[in-house]
Amino acid sequence: MTEFKSEFLRELSQRGFIHQVSDNDALDEAALTKVVTGYIGFDATAASLHAGSLVQIMLLRWLQKTGHKPIALMGGGTTRIGDPSFRDDARPILTDEKIDENLAGIKQVFTKFLSFGEGPTDAVMVNNRDWLDGLQYIDFLRDYGRHFSVNRMLSFDSVKIRLEREQNLSFLEFNYMILQAYDFVELNRKYGCTLEMGGSDQWGNIVNGIELGRRVDGSSLYGLTSPLLTTSSGAKMGKTASGAVWLNADMRSPFDYWQFWRNTEDADVGRFLKLFTELPLDEIARLEKLEGAELNEAKKILATEATAMLHGREEADKAAGAAKAAFEEGAMTADLPTIEIDGATLDAGLGVLNAFVTAGLCASTSEVRRQIKGGALKLNDEPVTDDKLVLTRAALIDGVMKLSMGKKRHVLLKG
Repeated sequence: MTEFKSEFLRELSQRGFIHQVSDNDALDEAALTKVVTGYIGFDATAASLHAGSLVQIMLLRWLQKTGHKPIALMGGGTTRIGDPSFRDDARPILTDEKIDENLAGIKQVFTKFLSFGEGPTDAVMVNNRDWLDGLQYIDFLRDYGRHFSVNRMLSFDSVKIRLEREQNLSFLEFNYMILQAYDFVELNRKYGCTLEMGGSDQWGNIVNGIELGRRVDGSSLYGLTSPLLTTSSGAKMGKTASGAVWLNADMRSPFDYWQFWRNTEDADVGRFLKLFTELPLDEIARLEKLEGAELNEAKKILATEATAMLHGREEADKAAGAAKAAFEEGAMTADLPTIEIDGATLDAGLGVLNAFVTAGLCASTSEVRRQIKGGALKLNDEPVTDDKLVLTRAALIDGVMKLSMGKKRHVLLKG
Protein backbone atom coordinates (compact mmCIF):
# COMPACT_ATOMS: atom_id res chain seq x y z
CA MET A 1 0.00 0.00 0.00
CA THR A 2 1.37 3.41 -0.99
CA GLU A 3 2.25 5.65 1.96
CA PHE A 4 0.56 8.99 1.34
CA LYS A 5 1.46 12.24 3.10
CA SER A 6 -1.87 14.05 2.60
CA GLU A 7 -4.77 13.27 4.90
CA PHE A 8 -7.10 12.99 1.89
CA LEU A 9 -5.26 10.20 0.07
CA ARG A 10 -4.15 8.51 3.28
CA GLU A 11 -7.76 8.24 4.50
CA LEU A 12 -8.96 6.94 1.13
CA SER A 13 -6.16 4.41 0.91
CA GLN A 14 -6.66 3.04 4.42
CA ARG A 15 -10.40 2.67 3.87
CA GLY A 16 -10.11 0.87 0.52
CA PHE A 17 -11.36 3.60 -1.81
CA ILE A 18 -8.42 3.72 -4.22
CA HIS A 19 -8.08 1.60 -7.35
CA GLN A 20 -5.97 3.86 -9.60
CA VAL A 21 -4.44 7.33 -9.37
CA SER A 22 -3.05 9.04 -12.46
CA ASP A 23 -0.09 10.62 -10.63
CA ASN A 24 0.25 9.54 -7.00
CA ASP A 25 3.04 11.88 -5.98
CA ALA A 26 1.75 15.03 -7.69
CA LEU A 27 -1.81 14.65 -6.38
CA ASP A 28 -0.52 13.80 -2.90
CA GLU A 29 1.64 16.94 -2.89
CA ALA A 30 -1.24 19.09 -4.13
CA ALA A 31 -3.60 17.72 -1.46
CA LEU A 32 -0.93 18.34 1.19
CA THR A 33 -0.18 21.96 0.26
CA LYS A 34 -3.41 23.51 -1.06
CA VAL A 35 -7.15 23.11 -1.45
CA VAL A 36 -7.89 20.63 -4.24
CA THR A 37 -11.17 20.98 -6.10
CA GLY A 38 -12.47 17.63 -7.32
CA TYR A 39 -15.62 16.39 -9.00
CA ILE A 40 -17.68 13.32 -9.81
CA GLY A 41 -20.43 13.26 -12.43
CA PHE A 42 -23.84 11.69 -11.86
CA ASP A 43 -26.20 11.13 -14.77
CA ALA A 44 -29.94 11.43 -14.15
CA THR A 45 -31.09 8.04 -15.42
CA ALA A 46 -33.50 7.45 -12.51
CA ALA A 47 -35.46 9.47 -9.96
CA SER A 48 -32.96 8.60 -7.23
CA LEU A 49 -29.43 7.38 -6.88
CA HIS A 50 -29.08 3.95 -5.30
CA ALA A 51 -26.63 2.43 -2.83
CA GLY A 52 -24.28 1.53 -5.68
CA SER A 53 -23.46 5.28 -5.93
CA LEU A 54 -22.48 5.58 -2.27
CA VAL A 55 -18.78 4.92 -2.84
CA GLN A 56 -18.65 7.93 -5.17
CA ILE A 57 -20.66 10.10 -2.78
CA MET A 58 -18.36 9.11 0.07
CA LEU A 59 -15.33 10.05 -2.06
CA LEU A 60 -16.75 13.59 -2.30
CA ARG A 61 -17.52 13.59 1.42
CA TRP A 62 -13.97 12.58 2.38
CA LEU A 63 -12.60 15.17 -0.05
CA GLN A 64 -14.49 17.85 1.87
CA LYS A 65 -13.80 16.41 5.34
CA THR A 66 -10.05 16.55 4.68
CA GLY A 67 -10.12 20.22 3.71
CA HIS A 68 -10.86 20.24 -0.01
CA LYS A 69 -13.70 21.37 -2.30
CA PRO A 70 -16.14 18.90 -3.89
CA ILE A 71 -18.22 19.46 -7.02
CA ALA A 72 -21.28 17.28 -7.62
CA LEU A 73 -21.72 17.45 -11.39
CA MET A 74 -25.26 16.73 -12.51
CA GLY A 75 -25.36 15.23 -16.00
CA GLY A 76 -28.32 17.14 -17.37
CA GLY A 77 -26.58 17.19 -20.75
CA THR A 78 -24.79 13.84 -20.89
CA THR A 79 -27.89 11.96 -19.69
CA ARG A 80 -29.41 12.81 -23.07
CA ILE A 81 -26.82 10.43 -24.59
CA GLY A 82 -26.19 7.85 -21.88
CA ASP A 83 -22.83 6.47 -20.72
CA PRO A 84 -22.06 3.27 -22.70
CA SER A 85 -19.34 2.11 -20.29
CA PHE A 86 -19.51 -1.66 -19.78
CA ARG A 87 -23.12 -1.87 -20.94
CA ASP A 88 -24.41 -4.47 -23.38
CA ASP A 89 -26.85 -2.07 -25.00
CA ALA A 90 -27.74 1.58 -25.24
CA ARG A 91 -29.51 3.34 -22.41
CA PRO A 92 -33.07 4.42 -23.19
CA ILE A 93 -33.34 8.01 -24.42
CA LEU A 94 -35.08 10.18 -21.82
CA THR A 95 -37.04 13.36 -22.48
CA ASP A 96 -35.72 16.65 -21.11
CA GLU A 97 -38.73 16.78 -18.78
CA LYS A 98 -37.92 13.34 -17.37
CA ILE A 99 -34.26 14.25 -16.93
CA ASP A 100 -35.23 17.40 -14.99
CA GLU A 101 -37.60 15.37 -12.83
CA ASN A 102 -34.85 12.85 -12.09
CA LEU A 103 -32.36 15.61 -11.28
CA ALA A 104 -34.72 17.07 -8.71
CA GLY A 105 -34.87 13.71 -6.93
CA ILE A 106 -31.12 13.07 -7.10
CA LYS A 107 -30.18 16.47 -5.69
CA GLN A 108 -31.91 15.65 -2.38
CA VAL A 109 -29.25 13.11 -1.46
CA PHE A 110 -26.19 15.36 -1.66
CA THR A 111 -27.32 17.75 1.06
CA LYS A 112 -27.16 14.80 3.48
CA PHE A 113 -23.49 14.11 2.74
CA LEU A 114 -21.97 17.46 1.73
CA SER A 115 -21.97 21.00 3.12
CA PHE A 116 -22.90 23.52 0.40
CA GLY A 117 -22.10 27.23 0.47
CA GLU A 118 -19.77 29.95 -0.72
CA GLY A 119 -16.69 29.07 1.33
CA PRO A 120 -13.39 27.76 -0.06
CA THR A 121 -14.19 24.14 0.84
CA ASP A 122 -17.98 24.32 0.50
CA ALA A 123 -19.50 21.99 -2.08
CA VAL A 124 -21.10 23.24 -5.26
CA MET A 125 -23.58 21.53 -7.55
CA VAL A 126 -23.25 22.13 -11.29
CA ASN A 127 -25.25 20.93 -14.32
CA ASN A 128 -23.23 20.15 -17.48
CA ARG A 129 -26.22 21.14 -19.59
CA ASP A 130 -25.15 24.73 -18.85
CA TRP A 131 -22.25 24.41 -21.30
CA LEU A 132 -23.06 21.35 -23.42
CA ASP A 133 -26.36 22.72 -24.74
CA GLY A 134 -24.62 25.77 -26.18
CA LEU A 135 -21.89 23.97 -28.11
CA GLN A 136 -21.61 24.71 -31.83
CA TYR A 137 -21.02 21.25 -33.25
CA ILE A 138 -18.63 22.17 -36.08
CA ASP A 139 -16.63 24.50 -33.85
CA PHE A 140 -16.51 21.86 -31.13
CA LEU A 141 -15.21 19.19 -33.54
CA ARG A 142 -12.59 21.56 -34.87
CA ASP A 143 -11.38 22.76 -31.47
CA TYR A 144 -11.62 19.54 -29.46
CA GLY A 145 -12.38 16.54 -31.69
CA ARG A 146 -8.95 16.70 -33.29
CA HIS A 147 -7.36 15.86 -29.93
CA PHE A 148 -9.00 12.42 -29.76
CA SER A 149 -7.58 9.34 -31.48
CA VAL A 150 -10.28 6.92 -32.58
CA ASN A 151 -7.70 4.14 -32.46
CA ARG A 152 -7.07 4.88 -28.78
CA MET A 153 -10.74 5.28 -27.96
CA LEU A 154 -11.38 1.84 -29.43
CA SER A 155 -8.72 0.39 -27.12
CA PHE A 156 -10.52 1.36 -23.89
CA ASP A 157 -12.12 -1.64 -22.19
CA SER A 158 -15.52 0.06 -21.95
CA VAL A 159 -15.67 0.20 -25.77
CA LYS A 160 -13.56 -2.83 -26.67
CA ILE A 161 -15.63 -5.30 -24.67
CA ARG A 162 -18.84 -4.06 -26.30
CA LEU A 163 -17.37 -4.45 -29.80
CA GLU A 164 -15.83 -7.86 -29.05
CA ARG A 165 -19.31 -9.09 -28.14
CA GLU A 166 -20.48 -7.74 -31.52
CA GLN A 167 -23.01 -5.52 -29.73
CA ASN A 168 -23.95 -2.27 -31.40
CA LEU A 169 -22.25 0.92 -30.20
CA SER A 170 -23.91 3.96 -31.73
CA PHE A 171 -22.01 7.07 -32.77
CA LEU A 172 -24.17 8.94 -30.25
CA GLU A 173 -22.79 6.82 -27.39
CA PHE A 174 -19.26 6.97 -28.81
CA ASN A 175 -19.39 10.75 -28.34
CA TYR A 176 -20.04 10.37 -24.62
CA MET A 177 -16.38 10.05 -23.65
CA ILE A 178 -15.53 13.21 -25.61
CA LEU A 179 -18.22 15.18 -23.77
CA GLN A 180 -17.10 13.81 -20.40
CA ALA A 181 -13.54 14.87 -21.17
CA TYR A 182 -14.81 18.33 -22.11
CA ASP A 183 -16.69 18.52 -18.79
CA PHE A 184 -13.33 18.26 -16.98
CA VAL A 185 -11.89 21.09 -19.09
CA GLU A 186 -14.89 23.34 -18.40
CA LEU A 187 -14.80 22.63 -14.66
CA ASN A 188 -11.09 23.42 -14.59
CA ARG A 189 -11.70 26.73 -16.35
CA LYS A 190 -14.72 27.78 -14.29
CA TYR A 191 -13.85 26.41 -10.82
CA GLY A 192 -10.15 25.54 -10.88
CA CYS A 193 -11.11 21.86 -10.66
CA THR A 194 -8.03 19.63 -11.02
CA LEU A 195 -9.31 16.21 -9.92
CA GLU A 196 -11.90 13.89 -11.43
CA MET A 197 -12.96 10.82 -9.49
CA GLY A 198 -15.17 7.87 -10.39
CA GLY A 199 -15.51 4.11 -10.49
CA SER A 200 -12.80 2.06 -12.17
CA ASP A 201 -15.02 1.69 -15.26
CA GLN A 202 -14.52 5.44 -15.81
CA TRP A 203 -10.71 5.30 -16.02
CA GLY A 204 -10.54 5.68 -19.82
CA ASN A 205 -12.96 8.62 -19.78
CA ILE A 206 -11.02 10.30 -16.96
CA VAL A 207 -7.69 9.87 -18.76
CA ASN A 208 -9.24 11.47 -21.85
CA GLY A 209 -10.17 14.52 -19.77
CA ILE A 210 -6.69 14.78 -18.24
CA GLU A 211 -5.07 14.68 -21.67
CA LEU A 212 -7.57 17.09 -23.24
CA GLY A 213 -6.91 19.64 -20.49
CA ARG A 214 -3.17 19.35 -21.01
CA ARG A 215 -3.44 19.77 -24.79
CA VAL A 216 -5.88 22.68 -24.99
CA ASP A 217 -4.99 24.63 -21.84
CA GLY A 218 -1.73 23.19 -20.57
CA SER A 219 -3.52 22.21 -17.35
CA SER A 220 -2.18 19.71 -14.82
CA LEU A 221 -5.16 17.49 -14.03
CA TYR A 222 -5.47 14.29 -11.99
CA GLY A 223 -7.69 11.24 -11.92
CA LEU A 224 -8.62 8.82 -9.15
CA THR A 225 -10.83 5.75 -9.40
CA SER A 226 -12.36 3.44 -6.82
CA PRO A 227 -12.82 -0.33 -7.20
CA LEU A 228 -16.12 -1.46 -8.69
CA LEU A 229 -17.90 -2.86 -5.69
CA THR A 230 -19.56 -6.25 -5.41
CA THR A 231 -20.55 -8.25 -2.34
CA SER A 232 -18.54 -11.30 -1.32
CA SER A 233 -21.06 -13.53 -3.08
CA GLY A 234 -20.54 -11.59 -6.32
CA ALA A 235 -23.78 -9.57 -6.26
CA LYS A 236 -23.69 -6.00 -7.54
CA MET A 237 -23.60 -3.46 -4.73
CA GLY A 238 -26.89 -1.63 -4.24
CA LYS A 239 -29.04 -4.40 -5.69
CA THR A 240 -31.24 -6.91 -3.86
CA ALA A 241 -33.67 -9.59 -4.95
CA SER A 242 -36.38 -6.94 -4.76
CA GLY A 243 -34.47 -4.43 -6.89
CA ALA A 244 -32.33 -1.33 -6.36
CA VAL A 245 -31.68 0.05 -2.87
CA TRP A 246 -32.75 3.66 -3.49
CA LEU A 247 -31.34 6.50 -1.41
CA ASN A 248 -34.42 8.76 -1.47
CA ALA A 249 -36.66 8.13 1.54
CA ASP A 250 -39.84 8.22 -0.55
CA MET A 251 -38.51 5.28 -2.58
CA ARG A 252 -37.06 3.26 0.31
CA SER A 253 -37.93 3.90 3.95
CA PRO A 254 -35.23 4.40 6.61
CA PHE A 255 -36.31 1.10 8.19
CA ASP A 256 -35.91 -0.84 4.93
CA TYR A 257 -32.61 0.92 4.32
CA TRP A 258 -31.41 -0.11 7.81
CA GLN A 259 -32.44 -3.69 7.08
CA PHE A 260 -30.42 -3.71 3.84
CA TRP A 261 -27.24 -2.96 5.77
CA ARG A 262 -28.18 -5.32 8.61
CA ASN A 263 -28.34 -8.14 6.04
CA THR A 264 -24.73 -7.57 4.95
CA GLU A 265 -22.83 -10.79 4.33
CA ASP A 266 -20.39 -11.73 7.11
CA ALA A 267 -17.33 -11.38 4.90
CA ASP A 268 -18.26 -7.81 3.90
CA VAL A 269 -18.79 -6.26 7.34
CA GLY A 270 -15.30 -4.84 7.84
CA ARG A 271 -14.99 -3.59 4.28
CA PHE A 272 -18.40 -1.88 4.39
CA LEU A 273 -17.70 -0.28 7.77
CA LYS A 274 -14.60 1.36 6.23
CA LEU A 275 -16.38 2.52 3.10
CA PHE A 276 -19.82 3.53 4.34
CA THR A 277 -19.26 4.83 7.88
CA GLU A 278 -16.87 7.30 9.49
CA LEU A 279 -16.09 5.14 12.50
CA PRO A 280 -12.40 5.26 13.52
CA LEU A 281 -10.30 2.60 11.83
CA ASP A 282 -9.21 1.06 15.15
CA GLU A 283 -12.86 0.60 16.14
CA ILE A 284 -13.59 -0.99 12.76
CA ALA A 285 -10.61 -3.32 13.22
CA ARG A 286 -12.15 -4.47 16.51
CA LEU A 287 -15.60 -4.98 15.02
CA GLU A 288 -14.43 -6.96 12.00
CA LYS A 289 -12.70 -9.49 14.25
CA LEU A 290 -16.00 -10.47 15.87
CA GLU A 291 -17.40 -13.89 15.00
CA GLY A 292 -20.63 -15.81 15.22
CA ALA A 293 -23.50 -14.10 17.05
CA GLU A 294 -21.21 -11.22 18.07
CA LEU A 295 -20.73 -10.31 14.40
CA ASN A 296 -24.45 -9.47 14.31
CA GLU A 297 -23.72 -6.57 16.66
CA ALA A 298 -21.20 -5.24 14.14
CA LYS A 299 -23.83 -5.51 11.41
CA LYS A 300 -26.28 -3.50 13.53
CA ILE A 301 -23.65 -0.81 14.06
CA LEU A 302 -23.00 -0.71 10.31
CA ALA A 303 -26.74 -0.44 9.63
CA THR A 304 -27.28 2.33 12.17
CA GLU A 305 -24.23 4.38 11.13
CA ALA A 306 -24.99 4.09 7.40
CA THR A 307 -28.65 4.98 7.96
CA ALA A 308 -27.74 7.93 10.20
CA MET A 309 -25.55 9.37 7.47
CA LEU A 310 -28.36 9.34 4.93
CA HIS A 311 -31.52 9.78 7.03
CA GLY A 312 -30.24 11.33 10.26
CA ARG A 313 -29.45 9.87 13.66
CA GLU A 314 -33.05 10.02 14.91
CA GLU A 315 -34.40 7.98 11.98
CA ALA A 316 -31.52 5.52 12.30
CA ASP A 317 -32.20 4.93 15.98
CA LYS A 318 -35.91 4.51 15.27
CA ALA A 319 -35.14 1.94 12.57
CA ALA A 320 -32.79 0.05 14.90
CA GLY A 321 -35.44 0.07 17.62
CA ALA A 322 -38.15 -1.15 15.28
CA ALA A 323 -35.92 -3.97 14.08
CA LYS A 324 -35.14 -4.97 17.65
CA ALA A 325 -38.83 -5.03 18.49
CA ALA A 326 -39.67 -7.09 15.41
CA PHE A 327 -36.86 -9.62 15.61
CA GLU A 328 -35.57 -9.78 19.17
CA GLU A 329 -38.06 -8.68 21.79
CA GLY A 330 -41.74 -9.27 22.48
CA ALA A 331 -42.72 -9.37 18.83
CA MET A 332 -40.89 -12.63 18.38
CA THR A 333 -42.17 -14.38 21.48
CA ALA A 334 -45.61 -12.86 21.93
CA ASP A 335 -46.83 -10.47 19.28
CA LEU A 336 -45.91 -12.60 16.27
CA PRO A 337 -46.61 -16.31 15.81
CA THR A 338 -43.40 -18.34 15.58
CA ILE A 339 -42.94 -21.65 13.77
CA GLU A 340 -39.89 -23.86 14.29
CA ILE A 341 -38.18 -25.03 11.11
CA ASP A 342 -35.98 -28.11 11.16
CA GLY A 343 -32.34 -27.21 10.61
CA ALA A 344 -31.94 -29.88 7.94
CA THR A 345 -34.76 -28.26 5.96
CA LEU A 346 -32.93 -24.94 5.90
CA ASP A 347 -29.64 -26.62 5.05
CA ALA A 348 -31.30 -28.28 2.05
CA GLY A 349 -33.16 -25.09 1.13
CA LEU A 350 -36.82 -24.24 1.68
CA GLY A 351 -38.69 -23.00 -1.37
CA VAL A 352 -40.45 -19.68 -0.83
CA LEU A 353 -43.77 -21.18 -2.00
CA ASN A 354 -43.66 -23.89 0.67
CA ALA A 355 -42.40 -21.40 3.27
CA PHE A 356 -45.52 -19.21 3.03
CA VAL A 357 -47.78 -22.28 3.06
CA THR A 358 -45.93 -23.65 6.12
CA ALA A 359 -46.33 -20.28 7.83
CA GLY A 360 -50.08 -20.46 7.22
CA LEU A 361 -50.12 -17.17 5.35
CA CYS A 362 -51.31 -18.82 2.13
CA ALA A 363 -53.43 -21.91 1.61
CA SER A 364 -51.56 -23.25 -1.42
CA THR A 365 -48.47 -22.68 -3.55
CA SER A 366 -50.65 -21.33 -6.34
CA GLU A 367 -51.99 -18.71 -3.95
CA VAL A 368 -48.40 -17.81 -3.01
CA ARG A 369 -47.64 -17.24 -6.70
CA ARG A 370 -50.67 -14.96 -7.05
CA GLN A 371 -49.73 -12.97 -3.96
CA ILE A 372 -46.14 -12.56 -5.23
CA LYS A 373 -47.44 -11.21 -8.53
CA GLY A 374 -49.65 -8.83 -6.58
CA GLY A 375 -46.72 -7.59 -4.50
CA ALA A 376 -48.31 -8.65 -1.21
CA LEU A 377 -45.55 -10.86 0.22
CA LYS A 378 -42.36 -9.87 2.03
CA LEU A 379 -39.37 -11.68 3.47
CA ASN A 380 -37.64 -9.79 6.29
CA ASP A 381 -39.57 -6.70 5.16
CA GLU A 382 -38.21 -6.99 1.61
CA PRO A 383 -40.74 -7.61 -1.21
CA VAL A 384 -40.66 -11.13 -2.61
CA THR A 385 -40.53 -10.99 -6.41
CA ASP A 386 -39.20 -14.45 -7.35
CA ASP A 387 -41.41 -17.50 -6.84
CA LYS A 388 -38.33 -19.74 -7.29
CA LEU A 389 -36.50 -18.14 -4.36
CA VAL A 390 -34.93 -20.71 -1.99
CA LEU A 391 -34.61 -19.81 1.69
CA THR A 392 -31.56 -20.99 3.63
CA ARG A 393 -29.88 -20.05 6.90
CA ALA A 394 -28.60 -16.94 5.15
CA ALA A 395 -32.14 -15.51 5.41
CA LEU A 396 -32.13 -15.78 9.21
CA ILE A 397 -31.73 -12.60 11.23
CA ASP A 398 -30.87 -13.38 14.83
CA GLY A 399 -32.17 -16.89 14.29
CA VAL A 400 -35.49 -16.03 12.62
CA MET A 401 -36.88 -14.92 9.29
CA LYS A 402 -40.00 -12.81 9.08
CA LEU A 403 -42.68 -13.65 6.50
CA SER A 404 -45.38 -11.08 5.86
CA MET A 405 -48.54 -10.89 3.78
CA GLY A 406 -49.85 -7.36 3.52
CA LYS A 407 -49.27 -4.95 6.38
CA LYS A 408 -50.84 -6.84 9.26
CA ARG A 409 -50.12 -10.57 8.86
CA HIS A 410 -46.65 -11.67 10.00
CA VAL A 411 -45.14 -15.01 10.98
CA LEU A 412 -41.60 -15.76 12.18
CA LEU A 413 -39.87 -18.95 11.01
CA LYS A 414 -37.28 -19.93 13.59
CA GLY A 415 -34.27 -21.97 12.48
